[in-house]
Amino acid sequence: MIDGSLPRLEFWCDLQCPDCRTALDDVRALRAQYGDALPVELRHFPLEKHKHAYAAAEAAEEAFAQGLGWPFVEALLARVEELDARGQQVLLDVAREVGADVEEVDTALIDGRHMLTVDADQAEGKAIGVSGTPTYVIGGKRFDGGQSQDGLRDAIVAVIEAAKAS
Repeated sequence: MIDGSLPRLEFWCDLQCPDCRTALDDVRALRAQYGDALPVELRHFPLEKHKHAYAAAEAAEEAFAQGLGWPFVEALLARVEELDARGQQVLLDVAREVGADVEEVDTALIDGRHMLTVDADQAEGKAIGVSGTPTYVIGGKRFDGGQSQDGLRDAIVAVIEAAKAS
């Protein structure tokens, strides 16, 4: 199978969301099952109820710019309660732990260099009907996981398998 030959999976995520932490298990399982043939893209949808989610999205974008995006996202989602309690210091701690340039992450949070990316994701998400997180979009189909994760991975696999068969 050719790398990237499957439809792209968009993972709409709030990096302060406990449900997104749970959803990450499904994303990992899908990556394990399909490898590089399944492109997975993190899309930012910070919710207003999570006061550090927007900054977390900006920090994640800086980590992606440094080639450490997924390790940063995984480590941060493992610490959503700590992010809620301690705020932006956790973003810098996670950046340090994954080997990112902490000064650049801190500067990115100050200068807002990734605000346009986060804002564009949020606007696009609203335009396609994303209202909560986690939400997945693949093959033109949207799957909302904010209420329940049950059956979502199977539904996504069905879309992927249909694409493989065509």
